[in-house]
Amino acid sequence: MKHIFAVTVLSLVVFFIQTNKGEAMNAHDFDFESIDGAPMAMENYTGKVVLLVNTASFCGFTPQYTALQSLWQNYRDRGLVVLGVPSNDFGGQEPHAESDIKDFCVTNFGVDFPMTTKQHVIGPNAHPLYKWIVNEAGEDSAPRWNFHKYLIGPDGELAGLWPSRVNPTDAEIVGAIEPLLPE
Repeated sequence: MKHIFAVTVLSLVVFFIQTNKGEAMNAHDFDFESIDGAPMAMENYTGKVVLLVNTASFCGFTPQYTALQSLWQNYRDRGLVVLGVPSNDFGGQEPHAESDIKDFCVTNFGVDFPMTTKQHVIGPNAHPLYKWIVNEAGEDSAPRWNFHKYLIGPDGELAGLWPSRVNPTDAEIVGAIEPLLPE
């Protein structure tokens, strides 16, 4: 009887430790749905560098799609993933359905980097990855507008963040990406 009690107590302790962690350990613990509706697990990007960008089709920063595509083309073979996260959180600048968003990006910017379904990136309904980022880096790290950029290292840790006005091909961003890429 004592053995059963001890095993039960130990099991409960392990369960509560796991439950109380509650928070993800890193960005690889999250999932999205791709813009085409397929599952998109961030753990698939383990060992790669991810530039996560909340995007919108009708924003003054929308031309940054060109620079994002350029980064993707120049560095994808070295382990960079550009991940676009369409969001309508700022100024209603991404009002359309996923198929229209994808068509817009492909037609106007030749985008072929991975994109997710439309997501909230701020507030109580923000995607859990964005909540994790704010938890890790503080309230000031939340996106303030479309095309806010987050760099996630190969280990899933947050490695950098830049506001909308910083172009994706800016030396500051490229200089942060290159040292993280596998040899």
